[in-house]
Amino acid sequence: MHHHGYLWTGAKGRFDQEALRRPPHPEPPPAGSKPELIQRYREVSAEFPTVDLPPLEIAYWLIKPPSLVRGTWGEAKEAAAWLGKALTEHAHRLACAYDRDATWLATLVDTVAEQLRSGRDVSYGFYLEHPSYLSLAVVTCSPNHSKPELVCPGPAG
Repeated sequence: MHHHGYLWTGAKGRFDQEALRRPPHPEPPPAGSKPELIQRYREVSAEFPTVDLPPLEIAYWLIKPPSLVRGTWGEAKEAAAWLGKALTEHAHRLACAYDRDATWLATLVDTVAEQLRSGRDVSYGFYLEHPSYLSLAVVTCSPNHSKPELVCPGPAG
């Protein structure tokens, strides 16, 4: 088992584009559907696997381009430390003072390591200065607990 880290920052309005953050329905719209529905289905089907927006289900990061992987770790503790470091690097921009607290951050890193050791994925989101958003995720591979059918984007590091 190993872990891949993902980080996204951007406008909160873009983050809220949920249609691009969820996989398309497995079945296309039935024949005779409105042309705009068919077109929208085609757009989402083409864009979901490649768009850099964080997916609503964490495991779907695994189908995104490997270039979006910010790091790969064999140990849960290393992956949790990366998440803590990334959050620390953005701390000056965090909208909530509580999220900048060093004690809270240390506790978060320990909690993330425990979750990853058990094979679970983790995802955290934070408001930055208005209107920005920070999304951090660590996804477990080989196999993923919630979506074992998804292929890992690369070898363990």
